[in-house]
Amino acid sequence: MPDPSAPAPFYKRILLKLSGEALMGNEHYGIDPAVATRIAQDIAEIQSLGVQTAVVIGGGNIFRGLAASARGMDRSTGDYMGMLATVINALALQDALEHNGVPTRVLTAIDAHSGAAVSSIRLAPSARRTSTYCARCTAPS
Repeated sequence: MPDPSAPAPFYKRILLKLSGEALMGNEHYGIDPAVATRIAQDIAEIQSLGVQTAVVIGGGNIFRGLAASARGMDRSTGDYMGMLATVINALALQDALEHNGVPTRVLTAIDAHSGAAVSSIRLAPSARRTSTYCARCTAPS
């Protein structure tokens, strides 16, 4: 709970860039749920101060497209696989955030018609004021 006597935050909106490796914790690969929970708690605390928060997360803990490309994989295929890894991380962080009472939406440049993520859309101003976004919105070159 924030200190009511503390000054108001300087910024009303922030962008938090997280490396996919940040979710690994002490693991060698993948996602450590305890780390995702701790990050979500930190973001929830920021949100409780009234700061709108956007999160961009990488996927290097799961897959590195450039490295696969260097070993002979088609660059576009590797890039798309890397983008899918970012969606996996975003979904893991979304789960942790929502368990901490922070409403979220995962945005991606990859079509994801399953409902797990939403293709990048423009939200109504009221939704932008109340939501946290876990996103990786880059397209392969």
